[in-house]
Amino acid sequence: EQDPFAIVEAMTIAGLATGCEQGFIYIRGEYPEARARVQGAINVARSAGLLGTDVMRSGLTFDIEVRRGAGAYICGEETALFNSLEGRRGEPRSKPPFPVQVGLFGKPTIVNNVETLVNVLDIVVEGAEAWAKTGTKASTGTRLFCLSGHVARPGLYELPFGRTLGELLEMAGGVANGRPLQAILLGGAAGTFVGPESLSLKLTFEDVRAAGATLGSGVVMVFDDTADILDALIRIGQFMRDESCGQCVPCRVGTVRQVEILE
Repeated sequence: EQDPFAIVEAMTIAGLATGCEQGFIYIRGEYPEARARVQGAINVARSAGLLGTDVMRSGLTFDIEVRRGAGAYICGEETALFNSLEGRRGEPRSKPPFPVQVGLFGKPTIVNNVETLVNVLDIVVEGAEAWAKTGTKASTGTRLFCLSGHVARPGLYELPFGRTLGELLEMAGGVANGRPLQAILLGGAAGTFVGPESLSLKLTFEDVRAAGATLGSGVVMVFDDTADILDALIRIGQFMRDESCGQCVPCRVGTVRQVEILE
């Protein structure tokens, strides 16, 4: 929403670099503002000759189309995303074949999160070596974190990999109203709860993985001492139960049993 032209440019670079001629941006139906801004950027780029059959008079073809999703959590999995884009039920496919061999509409396909694509621009402009100097050896660059819950200033924060969870919380003004911290949910609904003892945890893929947690989608949801963690767990469990595509028994049955146990 804040920089749709960056997505259009990064996708064009990725397309031209890999020989792809058609790009798709998949946006959940619940995000009409994002869809309007991205579509607006595509229209402007196309009219300026930056998309289409002759990108910047290079003789190369690349264009982008926006497709809306119906809000299925399972479509975060790349092959379920393909099915949804093709107008079918969002269910994961068996692999192999992998997307780079047989992907969307049976064609070789590369799939990237928009946050990953935005990094392409800095890497191309600054060079890979300069980019790698930010962050850590195994987690280069910066990361976006979405802070929510009982935090003084909820919002989207960007910082280099390697900073601590406590430093991120401080950037957002700490726990709202100065209340004691009870827990933090890292990575969203499929993430992990950590306690106040984890404020020194370095926010890198390797450190978080070693701690048995995950960065996931970048969600950092803060719970103070008044929060009912059991209620939060039940809500997450109900979400997973409702969003299961139902293909596999451990998930189809397990998510139901999980909610029953929690309740």
